[in-house]
Amino acid sequence: MKTKSIFLLLFCLLTLFINSCILFKEKPVEAKNGMVVSASENASKVGVEILKNGGNAIDAAVATGFALAVTYPQAGNIGGGGFMVIHLANDKNTTIDYREKAPLKAFRDMYLDSAGNFIPELSQTGVTSVGVPGSVSGMLYALEKYGTMKLENIIQHAIDLAKKGWILDKWNIEQFNYYFSEFKKYPSSNKIFTNKGNHFKEGDNFTQPDLASTFELIKKNGIDGFYKGKIADFMIKQIDSMGGYITQTDLDNYKPVEREPVIGTYRGYKIVSMPPPSSGGIALIEMLNILENYSFNQNEWNTIEYVHKLVEAMKYTYADRTKYLGDPDFYPIPKNELISKKYAKTIFDLFHKAKTSKIKVKATPSEEISHGKFINYKESTETTHFSVYDKYGNAVSVTTTLNSSFGSRIVVDGSGFLLNNEMDDFSSKPGEPNIYGLLGSEANSIQPGKRMLSSMTPTIVLKNDKPYLIVGSPGGSQIITSVLQTIINVLDFNMDIKQAVDAPRFHHQWLPDKIFYEKDTFSNQLKNELALLGYSFEEEKLDKRKIGMLAAIMIEKNSILGAFDKRGPGKACGY
Repeated sequence: MKTKSIFLLLFCLLTLFINSCILFKEKPVEAKNGMVVSASENASKVGVEILKNGGNAIDAAVATGFALAVTYPQAGNIGGGGFMVIHLANDKNTTIDYREKAPLKAFRDMYLDSAGNFIPELSQTGVTSVGVPGSVSGMLYALEKYGTMKLENIIQHAIDLAKKGWILDKWNIEQFNYYFSEFKKYPSSNKIFTNKGNHFKEGDNFTQPDLASTFELIKKNGIDGFYKGKIADFMIKQIDSMGGYITQTDLDNYKPVEREPVIGTYRGYKIVSMPPPSSGGIALIEMLNILENYSFNQNEWNTIEYVHKLVEAMKYTYADRTKYLGDPDFYPIPKNELISKKYAKTIFDLFHKAKTSKIKVKATPSEEISHGKFINYKESTETTHFSVYDKYGNAVSVTTTLNSSFGSRIVVDGSGFLLNNEMDDFSSKPGEPNIYGLLGSEANSIQPGKRMLSSMTPTIVLKNDKPYLIVGSPGGSQIITSVLQTIINVLDFNMDIKQAVDAPRFHHQWLPDKIFYEKDTFSNQLKNELALLGYSFEEEKLDKRKIGMLAAIMIEKNSILGAFDKRGPGKACGY
C-alpha cells in the first residue's frame, strides 16, 4: 500500500513537471502605458509608435492593420475584410463590421454545375472567389469616428515599410515558397511574391513599390483613393478580364456597418464579442454559458472530465452555428435565444447525466445532435488577429482576413495588393462543407450584396466594466474554440496570458465527428480513456496548421501584459 502511494505521488509530480514544461516557458511582455500584439513585429512596432505619439487604441489599430498588409501579406490586407470590437474609455462598447460582400452579380447556385454538384475551385481560387473588399472602408470609418490622428500620419508607416522594404525571415520564406507555383500562375502575383521568377531567400529585403503607391492614393484621397479612381479601375479591369463578378457599382455601394456587440457573462466577467455575420461571439458565449454550469477543479485542466465537458459544449454549439447563423441583414438570427443561460442549461442537461467527478456517460455521437428547436426560424493561419490597449483605457480587438493564405493568390496589377477568396465562406450548397470543413444552411446561402458567415471572434473581456482581456485568433473554424480555451485558461485556471495562449488546444466542430488536437495535447493514456467514451481523433500534423494563433493582452492592476502565441512569428510590443 505504501509503495502504491509513493508511486502515485511520483506520477503526480511527473505530470506536474510535464505540464510545467509546456506552460511555463516564457513570460508575458509587460508595459505601463500601452500594448500592441500582432502577427508581425514590424506591425506591432508601428502601432506602439502611434501610441507613443499620443494616439489612442483606434489610431494604433488602424496603423497596425495597414502595416500588416505590408509585412504579413498572407492575411494582413486591404483586399479583404474583417471585424473590429471596441471598448472606449467612457465604457461604450461597439463593433465595426467590414466583412466582404457578395457582388451584385452573385447568385445562389453560382458554384454548382448543371447537375447541381459543387465545384470547389470556383469558390476557392481565382477571381470568381473574390468578395467585395471592406478593409479600407472599415478601417477609415473607425479612424474617422473613434480615432484622434490624421490619416496621413497613420498610413505613412505602411508607406515607408512598403517603399524601403523589410527583411524576410524563415517564416516568411516558408509561406512564400509554399505558394510559389500558384504565384507563378499570375504575372501580377509573380511580379511581387517571387524574386524575378525565383525563390526569395531568408534575409532578402522585400519591397512593394506598387502597394506603397496605393497607400499614397489612400493617404491623399481617403476612401475614394481605393474605391474610386485609378486603384478601382485597376481592380475592375483585372477582375473583369479574368471572368470575375465585381463591378464599380459594388465598390461604390460598399459600406461598413457599426453593430451592437453580442454581450454575455461568465463567472462575473462580461464577454464583449462580435455579432453576426460573425458566428464567433454567439458561439463563444453559448459555449461559456454551457460550461458555467460546471465548477472546474484547479487540477482538472486537460483531464478526461475537462475534455469531455468542452467537447460536448463545442459539438452542440457548432450544430446551432450551422443551422441559425448568417448575415442578419438578410436572415433572422435568434441571437437572444442562443446566448441565453436558460437555453445553455437545456444543452447542459442533455449530456451531463452524471454529477460526480467521474465520467459515467459516453460521448454524444454528432449524428444524434441536432440544432436547438426553440424557434421557427470554415477558416488557419490565413486569418490574422491583433489586440491593442492604450493609456487612456481604450481597447481594440481586430480580426482580419483574405480567407485562405494569400486569398485568391491574385495581386491587382499595378496596385500591389492581394484579392480575397472569401466567397467560399458562403454555403455554396447547403450541407456541403467549405475549405475548412464547415457546413452551412440557408442562413448562409449566397445572395447579391450579402455578407458571408465567419468564425472570426475578436473579443474583449471586462472585469468591473473595464478591459481585462483583449483576445482573438486566426484558425478558421478553430478560431472560436481557441478563444474559448484561452479565456477558460485565464478565468478558471489562473494562467497568465502567455501560459494561456501557449497551452495545448483541441477542437471539435460537430461534423466531422472527431476531436482535432495538437501533438502535445493528449497523453496516450488520456486518448485511450477518451476513446473508451466513444471519441475519435485526428492529430494536426506538423505540415498542417496548428489550432489557433492567439494575440492577447491582459490588464491587471497597474500592468499591461501582452503575449503572442508560440505557434506563430508575432510579437507583443509595449511601452
